[in-house]
Amino acid sequence: MKNFEAKVRQVIAQFCVLKQENADLYAELEGKDEEIKRLRAELTQSKNDYNNLKLAKMIEISDADIKESKMKISRLVREINKCISILSTDTGEDSDIKEGTAS
Repeated sequence: MKNFEAKVRQVIAQFCVLKQENADLYAELEGKDEEIKRLRAELTQSKNDYNNLKLAKMIEISDADIKESKMKISRLVREINKCISILSTDTGEDSDIKEGTAS
């Protein structure tokens, strides 16, 4: 009988140890689940930040780009003014020729 009682106590002691170990593992598992949730949220935020940064880089205009664009616009305006001037002088000559033949 003593042998049986000793084995029962041993089993009960082992049960208590395993029960505590099980509770510790569940607590660790819960902690890991929380860490996974946090890391997933961090990953999502990082992906959003990265996409926003890519978009910002795509639409970023540097000072050199602005200066170059202004120079191109100025050059086009000068060319247009030259064309208008040439057209104005050509139109004036045409009217002089027409008046000269009519006289």
